[in-house]
Amino acid sequence: MITLLRGAGITGWQHGLPFGRWEIDFAFPAAKVAVEVDGWAWHMDVERFRADRHKGNALVRAKWDLLRFTWHDLTTRPDYVLGEIRAALATSS
Repeated sequence: MITLLRGAGITGWQHGLPFGRWEIDFAFPAAKVAVEVDGWAWHMDVERFRADRHKGNALVRAKWDLLRFTWHDLTTRPDYVLGEIRAALATSS
């Protein structure tokens, strides 16, 4: 994801931004846009899966725009991922 964002010239993001008891995978704090990358390797147990759902709910309650992508999206559909991020940043309040 870092390579994808840098290659596209997208700035203003932070990797692993603390948020409550969690970290946001990739956050655009000024725009309140959170990007979470989901993969089977990380979500290999129920507790990690549940924790990510709880984090997502907390982000939404805190008025963040939450984008979720799979590892497959990053590797096979990077234009889609970048388009969604750009659209979220363009419409952030």
